[in-house]
Amino acid sequence: MIRAAMLCVGTLALILAGCNRDGGNSQGNSTIRIAVIPKGTTHEFWKSVEAGAKKAGEELKVEVIWKGPLKEDEKNQQIALVEQFVSDGVSGICLAPLDDTALLAPVRSAAGKKIPVVIYDSGLKGDAGKDFVSLVATNNKLGGRMAGEELVRILGDNKKVVLLRYKEGSASTMEREAGFLEAIGKDAKITLIEQNRYAGATMGEAQTAAMNMIDKLRDAGGIFCPNESSTMGMLLALRQNNLAGKVKFIGFDASPPLLEAVRNGEIQGLIAQDPSGMGYKAVQTMVKHLKGEQVPDYIDTGCKLITKTTLP
Repeated sequence: MIRAAMLCVGTLALILAGCNRDGGNSQGNSTIRIAVIPKGTTHEFWKSVEAGAKKAGEELKVEVIWKGPLKEDEKNQQIALVEQFVSDGVSGICLAPLDDTALLAPVRSAAGKKIPVVIYDSGLKGDAGKDFVSLVATNNKLGGRMAGEELVRILGDNKKVVLLRYKEGSASTMEREAGFLEAIGKDAKITLIEQNRYAGATMGEAQTAAMNMIDKLRDAGGIFCPNESSTMGMLLALRQNNLAGKVKFIGFDASPPLLEAVRNGEIQGLIAQDPSGMGYKAVQTMVKHLKGEQVPDYIDTGCKLITKTTLP
């Protein structure tokens, strides 16, 4: 009897242990951890992306880990973050690549270790569905084209135009610059008096770059800058030289200070993205993929032109 009882107790213990193991695996499988890596963490744009990503995490009941470089010129740190999260064994990574070439190898390496990557904001020189899951981003070439078309529309008699580029290797801004050049190229009267200067990663660097071509800015009838920091840096340089509002200026992104400059007539138009929606859809796309759902290779998060007349 005693032996039979001991056998029963032993069998019960094995059953319970098996149940606990199964339950632990089930709980582990249900815990999705997604690392979201931005280009930088200081601009208002990225703060909005973070808010959208975390909102998706809360609604979809997954853990979102937000971590990125401070400045948008630290690609080696971004590569290290991808490698760190792969080593940590996260479920997936959402990445806004600082460089469309340098980040391809670590993304492929992650995929090789069964950690999928969703690319957002800025493209990568790889294949969606093979090297990464999907691209979640603004149609950047369209946004640049919209900026160019608006500048052509509002230019007065002075048809001299300045383009302050952002940074080499940044696919999103290079596409905006290409779209802008395509649009203004349709007006034979426009002369591009500067297009080979780069703003750099910060607002301060952009302001310095603008100050270094102040003579051309004084001569220009129109200006285009392709992101938040380049637009803000250019605005500060124009203000410093009493040019704000005297030259037609189209920028990109819609931080509160830039919107105020539109309201004041210092900037004539901004191409606004949907950074919160971008962060949300990047996480949402990753969750769908992890759950075995089909996702498109590209998800357009939209953009629109903001002018003084469209502001509330």
